[in-house]
Amino acid sequence: MSYVDGFLVAVPRQNLEAYKKMAQTAAAVWKEYGALEYVECIGDDVPYGEYTSFPRAVQAKEDEIVVFAWIVYESREQRDAIMAKVMADPRLKHHPADLPFDGRRLIYGGFESFVEM
Repeated sequence: MSYVDGFLVAVPRQNLEAYKKMAQTAAAVWKEYGALEYVECIGDDVPYGEYTSFPRAVQAKEDEIVVFAWIVYESREQRDAIMAKVMADPRLKHHPADLPFDGRRLIYGGFESFVEM
């Protein structure tokens, strides 16, 4: 079974093109180092729920769009090795103030898959 990193972030609509450019670079870097799959999705049908929702999870504001992303690896061990290379890659070094989103509201985590079809 594979291993997956998942991400959820609120991106200001006016920064969406800058975010897409950053995501394209990130995808190329992750794939270069061995990730099996890299996917970023713009929220299209993500209503603000009364108790829980994707927008609530990242405290999305009215002028922000939710982005859901994931990266697939062969294993946790492979993910850890790839992640070390990615984090050291100068193409992805950004000062937090230069990011096209508020990194404090980024949600991420690693997941071991149990169903794959």
